[in-house]
Amino acid sequence: MEFSQSAARAAGLTPQQHQALLAIKGMPGNTGVTIGDLAGRLLVRHHSAVELVDRLEQKDFLRRDSDGQDGRRALLVLTAKGEAVLLELSASHLEELSRVGPELSEMLSLFVPRGGAEP
Repeated sequence: MEFSQSAARAAGLTPQQHQALLAIKGMPGNTGVTIGDLAGRLLVRHHSAVELVDRLEQKDFLRRDSDGQDGRRALLVLTAKGEAVLLELSASHLEELSRVGPELSEMLSLFVPRGGAEP
């Protein structure tokens, strides 16, 4: 957890902003992501998600596009800068997991019998 938070801060994001970008990128379907969708995914109130999106938009990590089918809705889209920072953070997380993976696996093996879980 600490690694992820530190990596986000080093990339110019708060941990919650990083989580928001990940949620937008990983949202299933091709219908677009609304602020309400993001609030639901992050388990925050709508107005908190609006403030989060405002800050990410100011930093040029995402933009709001008008929904072509419903002009009242704004769809959240990652910018090239947002995509790039997620790629950078994902690479550093994979590197960290590779580094700690063997140690983590060994620690977890203490809790799970070698033959698999008991019935």
